[in-house]
Amino acid sequence: MKQNVASKFGQGLTPRQFVEGMTKNQQAFESWYEKFAWADESDREYFESLNHRDDLRVLILAADWCGDVVRNVPVVFRILETAGIKTEVLILEENQDVMDNFLTMGGRSVPIVIFADTGGYVLGHWGPRPEHVQSLMRQFKQENPDREAADYEGKITEVRKAMGQAYGEGTESHAVIAKELRSLISGF
Repeated sequence: MKQNVASKFGQGLTPRQFVEGMTKNQQAFESWYEKFAWADESDREYFESLNHRDDLRVLILAADWCGDVVRNVPVVFRILETAGIKTEVLILEENQDVMDNFLTMGGRSVPIVIFADTGGYVLGHWGPRPEHVQSLMRQFKQENPDREAADYEGKITEVRKAMGQAYGEGTESHAVIAKELRSLISGF
């Protein structure tokens, strides 16, 4: 049975309300939002072409303390604005019930961008980070399953550093996110 998130429609924050309500990382979030530019004109045209579709809704599970939210959600906001898709943000701590349906490797990682139809049936989701960054964490977890191991903290610090490098210094990951979202949406 497909998951249904219709009960959450109208319960979230608008993207602007989310940004205005941020108590952490607001300046960095807004900076990434302002830096967004389309790297590929065909991606921009694709997302613009979605403006005629009124059958999609997006819920984004997020928390302002999360670095991946700060890096990725501004890009997702800009892409969804271009697409004209109705978007709401659900605060992670207030929506554990939804979060628990979208765990990443068994954990509560955000952001999770949930695409649903107007009836609330989930069509697909993206997150918490671009695949080339997420693959580093997936490999780390496979190689380090014991969180109590003496060297776990040191190793996770290293993988987080590598993930930061994988994001790149600037906006390189923005085009990757656009391509991943385009690929996902093209399937429904």
